[in-house]
Amino acid sequence: MSAPSAPSAASAPQEPQGRPRVSEREARQVAEAAREQGWRKPSFAKEMFLGRFRLDLIHPHPMPASEDVKRGEQFLTKLREFSETRIDGARIEREARIPDEVINGLKELGALGMKIETKYGGLGLTQVYYNKALALVGSASPAIGALLSAHQSIGVPQPLKLFGTQEQKDAFLPRLARTDISAFLLTEPDVGSDPARLATTAVPDGDSYVLDGVKLWTTNGVVADLLVVMARVPKTENGKGGITAFVVEAGSPGITVENRNAFMGLRGLENGVTRFHQVRVPAANRIGPEGAGLKIALTTLNTGRLSLPAMCVGAGKWCLKIAREWSAAREQWGRPVGRHEAVGAKISFIAATTFALEAVVDLASQMADEDRNDIRIEAALAKLYGSEMSCLMADELVQIRGGRGFETADSLAARGERAVPAEQMLRDLRINRIFEGSTEIMHLLIAREAVDAHLAVAGDIIDPDASLSDKARAGAQAGRFYARWLPKLVAGPGQLPGSYAEFHPAGYPDLSTHLRYVERNARKLARSTFYAMSRWQGRMETKQGFLGRVVDIGAELFAMSAACVRAELMRTSGDHGREAYQLADAFCRQARIRVEELFTRLWSNTDDLDRKVVNGVLAGTYTWLEAGVIDPSGEGPWIADATPGPSQRENVHRPVH
Repeated sequence: MSAPSAPSAASAPQEPQGRPRVSEREARQVAEAAREQGWRKPSFAKEMFLGRFRLDLIHPHPMPASEDVKRGEQFLTKLREFSETRIDGARIEREARIPDEVINGLKELGALGMKIETKYGGLGLTQVYYNKALALVGSASPAIGALLSAHQSIGVPQPLKLFGTQEQKDAFLPRLARTDISAFLLTEPDVGSDPARLATTAVPDGDSYVLDGVKLWTTNGVVADLLVVMARVPKTENGKGGITAFVVEAGSPGITVENRNAFMGLRGLENGVTRFHQVRVPAANRIGPEGAGLKIALTTLNTGRLSLPAMCVGAGKWCLKIAREWSAAREQWGRPVGRHEAVGAKISFIAATTFALEAVVDLASQMADEDRNDIRIEAALAKLYGSEMSCLMADELVQIRGGRGFETADSLAARGERAVPAEQMLRDLRINRIFEGSTEIMHLLIAREAVDAHLAVAGDIIDPDASLSDKARAGAQAGRFYARWLPKLVAGPGQLPGSYAEFHPAGYPDLSTHLRYVERNARKLARSTFYAMSRWQGRMETKQGFLGRVVDIGAELFAMSAACVRAELMRTSGDHGREAYQLADAFCRQARIRVEELFTRLWSNTDDLDRKVVNGVLAGTYTWLEAGVIDPSGEGPWIADATPGPSQRENVHRPVH
């Protein structure tokens, strides 16, 4: 379950020149080897997928240190003033570029070094306050949020913090904290979430490596000063080779930014195509050992993924503000549109979901700061849930605004109305379902982690290459594991009316009933997963529809838990506790409806029929259905040629200094 099933040979596009030929099994092995194999720390989400509702891991809600709060709030104050006075989001949208003076202002403010330690010149913010800063500045301009996030969440600073040598930290982190923008380069024209076919090479040559290849969708690549580049090192007598990470100076000879890409949203994004031709990189710039590149990337993303849902929280807050103000001002049939039930339901969804999403992000972020728990699943769930739900909230806002929601902000202003960029918000958020792991890939990634315990005890049973003795040994091991585990899924606190009583204080909505629901359904989800593994065994990895629904149920249960815990924290701290309880109650009731539907669709769905239809579509059986339209697409290959060699195009690299 580490990668989606590959297309058949008959339907696969022709391999570009120089692309490594990799079988489906080999691709899965590469992805599996990059996973963090062990679980050295507890994980709330991992336990939940195993049917164990460990509320003690998240309640009482973890809290930041007072010094971290003071430092974070001081920076947020400065960032808010800067965002209100120096950032013109409408101008960035019109000109499709962040002005240099804005980027330089962010540098002066220290925004490039939010997560970099103070000893290297950074601000040393916690994950919680880094995320709050991204939500704030991203609400002023999503393109700026993306620039800062790509620089610090997946760019050079984070992998150096986790895996860099002291010499590398001393050399690069002070630059990255104040002056230098970084970018992360993994994707290639024919390589996305399947890195086994990575074609960019890094050939050892003395005390250097020589890089050749082409990278696509290099966020920040157009303006970057430093790059993290993933390249394949050939195996030698002295080195194991494999996909390896390097810090590369963006201005090095042989590097050409061949194109600045344009998108339906995030128009200020400095995203490009970067070609490497005989680029010499010192061996001292290699991050970690040869072959560790993918593991470094995935480990970096364990917390790096939290930046994206943080900006989704900011989007939800803005959607709620506009929905409230507009729905009170606009009247239809004698009363404000927000008082009509059809519109009111949308407002309630936006409010409740924003509350829950902020609860998820803040909880996961504080857990990351404390470093007591393994949050790889929690962060992935936050990314998946945030990207999906924020798109729904923005879509509902457009609907609430009606024709004005579809109209651009400039057009609204031109005819004398408030310039509300609702349609831009919808366009800008859409990429989040693709960025840093598409929804489909996130389903597979989380599902693989969710069934890790099962594969650990029974993997050889379904492994076609395992010997009979290995299968027998695995069978005995699995028998012992399931003999202990399965009986625990029969009953639990969720069936006891008095469980979680502290979440039902007098005069407040009853949240204890929702936590009991989560506990019962965590066990039900674990039983469903076990039954599916027993039924499909080795074919389980092909059941992507089923796995996606399992993960979506887990995401809803995690969000319900986080919402209840946050509401109780706000009640005990005297901070809008009653309103928080009401929002948590509304969210949980809405989420329960979605969970029930997902459970039904685990076994009652059209997956098999869909597979037949897809086979027909790909075989050309239904081409008659395509008749009667004109295809406005231009000519050209589906995938651009990425053959290594010198660039034939102008270099559009423009570092901001």
